[in-house]
Amino acid sequence: MERQFPYPLVLDGDYSPHLNRRLWLVKWLLVIPHVIVQFFLWIAFLGLSMAAFFRILVTGRYPRAIFDFNVGVLGWTWRVGYYSYSALGTDQYPPFTLADDPNYPARLSIERPQSLSRGLVLVKWRLLALPHYLIIGVFTGAAFAGYDQVRNHNAWAYGSGLIGLLVCIAALVLLFAGRYPRGVFDLVVGLNRWVFRVSAYAALMTDQYPPLRLDMGGHETHTADAPITIGPDPLPAG
Repeated sequence: MERQFPYPLVLDGDYSPHLNRRLWLVKWLLVIPHVIVQFFLWIAFLGLSMAAFFRILVTGRYPRAIFDFNVGVLGWTWRVGYYSYSALGTDQYPPFTLADDPNYPARLSIERPQSLSRGLVLVKWRLLALPHYLIIGVFTGAAFAGYDQVRNHNAWAYGSGLIGLLVCIAALVLLFAGRYPRGVFDLVVGLNRWVFRVSAYAALMTDQYPPLRLDMGGHETHTADAPITIGPDPLPAG
């Protein structure tokens, strides 16, 4: 029976078993331009999320323009993390865009809610999500991760925590065997999926509580009854 993944955030990554054995040694250097751009994007993300907080508090709606921008920031962050030390899942350099790139092997999208609870907006990001903060703190190496750390996912140390340990193992296997272990890949993507679900919840982009489960694998399986995911418009073909 096909499983459903009804959570509004969908995170995918294509499995590429044969990657460059040594490219990961210099990816920290190659992603510096992305890190610089993302620094400013995340400043904007935080400011716009605060504006969205007051809008939701008054109207119960997340402004569409802010929502699309924030989805773009999360998607960009996932692409860079997937290329670098959150997964080492691809050697394809990530594009400099907030739009969804259907040709890139890592993608993220979020279903935009029609309305949000004006009461939950006051408590979900600091109180209700606390158990998740502690869990993903283990994943990322921030054992006592708080709201600011969740919102600044791009600022986490990629070389620490369970994700960092697994990526290190994958890098060593890749270096000596020339192959990314599939089991490690599925686990790494599943852990990142958990982190980004909590990030979207903490950023007030959904009222649906992140599931306390690990959904492993590069792709989430959907049925006709699963929600349609939306975000910034995809890049034009060609």
